[in-house]
Amino acid sequence: MTQRAPHSFGEHIPEPSGPPDHPERSRIDAGAELDPVHPVKLPAPAVNIRGLTSAEVAERVARGEVNDVPVRSSRSVAEIVRANVFTRFNLIIGVLWLIMLFVAPIQDSLFGFVIIANTGIGIIQEWRAKKTLDSLAVIGEAKPTVRRDGVAAEIHTSEIVLGDLIELGPGDKVVVDGTVAEADSLEIDESLLTGEADPVVKHAGDHVMSGSFVVAGGGSFAATKVGREAYAAQLAEEASRFTLVQSELRTGISTILKYVTWMMVPTAIGLIISQLVVQDNDFKNSIARTVGGIVPMIPEGLVLLTSVAFAIGVVRLGRQQCLVQELPAIEGLARVDVVCLDKTGTLTEGGMDVTEVRALGGADAAYLQHVLGALGASDPRPNASLQAIVDACPNGEKWRCTQSLPFSSARKYSGAAFDEGGGRTSVWLLGAPDVLLPEQDPALTEIEQLNEQGLRVLLLARAQGGLDGPDIATGAVPSALIVLEQRLRPDAGETLAYFADQRVTAKVISGDNAVSVGAVAGKLGLPGAENTLDARHLPTEPDDMATAVEQNAVFGRVTPQQKRNMVGALQSRGHTVAMTGDGVNDVLALKDADIGVSMGSGSEATRAVAQIVLLNNSFATLPSVVAEGRRVIGNITRVATLFLTKTVYSVLLAILVVCTKVDYPFLPRHLTLLSTLTIGIPAFFLALAPNKERAHPHFVRRVMRYAIPSGVIAAVATFATYLIARHHYVGTGALEAETSAATLTLFLVSMWVLAIIARPYTWWRICLVAAMGLAFLIVLVVPWLQEFFALKLVGTAMPWTAVGIAVVASAALEYAWRLVGRRFPV
Repeated sequence: MTQRAPHSFGEHIPEPSGPPDHPERSRIDAGAELDPVHPVKLPAPAVNIRGLTSAEVAERVARGEVNDVPVRSSRSVAEIVRANVFTRFNLIIGVLWLIMLFVAPIQDSLFGFVIIANTGIGIIQEWRAKKTLDSLAVIGEAKPTVRRDGVAAEIHTSEIVLGDLIELGPGDKVVVDGTVAEADSLEIDESLLTGEADPVVKHAGDHVMSGSFVVAGGGSFAATKVGREAYAAQLAEEASRFTLVQSELRTGISTILKYVTWMMVPTAIGLIISQLVVQDNDFKNSIARTVGGIVPMIPEGLVLLTSVAFAIGVVRLGRQQCLVQELPAIEGLARVDVVCLDKTGTLTEGGMDVTEVRALGGADAAYLQHVLGALGASDPRPNASLQAIVDACPNGEKWRCTQSLPFSSARKYSGAAFDEGGGRTSVWLLGAPDVLLPEQDPALTEIEQLNEQGLRVLLLARAQGGLDGPDIATGAVPSALIVLEQRLRPDAGETLAYFADQRVTAKVISGDNAVSVGAVAGKLGLPGAENTLDARHLPTEPDDMATAVEQNAVFGRVTPQQKRNMVGALQSRGHTVAMTGDGVNDVLALKDADIGVSMGSGSEATRAVAQIVLLNNSFATLPSVVAEGRRVIGNITRVATLFLTKTVYSVLLAILVVCTKVDYPFLPRHLTLLSTLTIGIPAFFLALAPNKERAHPHFVRRVMRYAIPSGVIAAVATFATYLIARHHYVGTGALEAETSAATLTLFLVSMWVLAIIARPYTWWRICLVAAMGLAFLIVLVVPWLQEFFALKLVGTAMPWTAVGIAVVASAALEYAWRLVGRRFPV
């Protein structure tokens, strides 16, 4: 446990002068029922602000009053096994496999062993992904600060007990329900629970809900409900759960499988009747050929291969310290065409350096050093700007802080009142110059020049009144400009160049001065960095706002609510938007964006709502996530066409067989061989290959527009060869010869589909296609393989006829693909 002295929120924590309080004295009454959305105001609780003692903690643990909500980053092993084994198609294939084990040779049951192997691969890959996610979740887990025995320490969320005193600071998430014990200008955002965007000021005795987060100020609260009793316990669990839902890719595949099932059932029934009743064949042979017609209709490997591709993507990204909290985020970021970046922590590193303190109005430099040092010492949790001031002016504890106003993203400044000693008092404000100064102030010209150099400027001003008034900044006297130099991320420029190359528009949205932000973006080579806009002049009408956001690249002085509105405006124009951020002011926008990306060092609230957490705090990891998503989507679209081409030609062949009342041409072993060589093995390699193609919407349409004509051409060519062969061969062994000729045509046509899908060619793709062709040739020429797969080409006329029909069909395939590409673009 990391320990530190507790924060003093305006008062010193006294040492106990007598025996410790009775355990129940330090516990807030948790028995009262509270409306979670409109809680009843409680009287200020009598809480021991030293927190629970070790004995009290042990007592509560023994009673089971522990925050034992299981927060998981992935599915359990049992769930992984169930999800991969107990599927609709595995059930169908399993039943058919058992039938084939009793009525046919083992080679006609090979499809069952293939399914077992594929399912095992799926389980192993997702288990690997689970291990990666679980280890990353531990690294990225936020630890609340709990005060026990008068000492503040970071502990795991699951170790919180009823009555614990939990400290709060800007960006902290409220992890359990409780009652405020101490408050120092404490403002909490409950929008994730109530939908209300405005922060709520909390005082001692007020109720706080788990799932809300601190936007300003600090304090502490006593836990009144822990574990599953907490109002938003499920919110925290869902925020970090590994999911497989809400994905266009998976939804599209589910839609395809639903239609396939509808087609498959009546077709299979017709095939069964045809083979068993109409033909009046040998019972076992009829069963074998019926199963041979049903099995290839099922695109069983498509779901498996999608899961494997996603799981391997998770493992690959995990090696780069990228935690994917929701699996479809890999896919979602690949579809993004606009990425909104927060400057601080994304384009720049978290730290800053004070380069100059420029006095205004003849202010004394030494006195200003005291003021800045006192301001730094007044905030127990300084942000990056204030920390730079603390580092530059470390001696700030000589003055006593009598009142403080924490920094807020909405007002853009902070403040503090001091007793300087000797009866002298003062009130100071520190924040954005263009907010604290009137529009025509001459100092703004000087500030503008500094901003144009990419420097960040804060104004130190002396307030005329107290910090309680509504117009604190009115009449404030400017005293100094604090010039801060931001540390640019060395890899930010390359990352922005990557997005520009991939036609992803980057927009910088910041709370800082727009000119300063534009200068920083310009240094990093952001396209359109000269198009800056002060968000205070941003239109409020949604359509006008959308136009302004599309036309400009850099936005400054953006409030948290405006960030959210800007994301919504872009989405209203059909853009898929990603939002990156690390501060509490980014939470609302992260939540509403299609993909939220948080830095690992960001606030707990941002990590909770983001789908992707960059644990290494490197913005440069984003291209890897985009590339991984594009690889998954592009490759799954390719291989889905392979699988569904097989489904289409299998259904159509079965219909043709039923209509013409002939024997089904194939045994299961034939189609197992064809599926393995033209779909199974190639699809595995193609699904994991590099692919930088930009993701496109309408997955189902994109796949089916090619699969349907390909399947129809393959079925017609195969059945034509089969009918010609039925007239060519007579006598004993005719059916086997007919099947061999039809298999040759179907293999060649399927290979041409594979060759089209493998484009653009690389050396390994050419080798892959050639290897599959060579494998089939080996089956045709090796005697024991001929016997095993019941494949033997008889004579020369019919085999060459089969090849000729396949050549014509391949030419038709080429024409059909080009026609579809022109007539039905996505």
